[in-house]
Amino acid sequence: MDKIPKIDRQREHQANERTFLAWLRTSIALISFGFAIARFGIFLRQLNSAITQQEPPVNPLSNSENLGLALVLFGILTVALAAWRYNEVFWQIERADYKPNRLMVRIMTGVVVILGLFSIPLLLRRDQVPPRSPIPTKPQSRNLY
Repeated sequence: MDKIPKIDRQREHQANERTFLAWLRTSIALISFGFAIARFGIFLRQLNSAITQQEPPVNPLSNSENLGLALVLFGILTVALAAWRYNEVFWQIERADYKPNRLMVRIMTGVVVILGLFSIPLLLRRDQVPPRSPIPTKPQSRNLY
């Protein structure tokens, strides 16, 4: 009979580990998406500047670099909270007094909703690309050999 509680405790620890790894994958995805969004926004701005020969206006609050940075910071916070929660649950399992806590799920849900709402202006904004100024062409000379 001693083996049953030990096996149950082992399963609980394995479930705790799987949950931590799921949070870890989520944080890696958030960091990756944030990095990609920020760098892609910079690329698009540089491309626009190269095509139009003008520096495009950048909204200091609503731009992809800020959204990307927020996602990276949220990803870092997610892995830190996941590690803290894993350790907390580990000791609750050892003491046999596990109590579910939905606060972290509520916080993560709220932050993801807020970041999603902040991304809506980026999706709806339609920057007008100014017409391209004609590039003066040099007359071509005929070089006869």
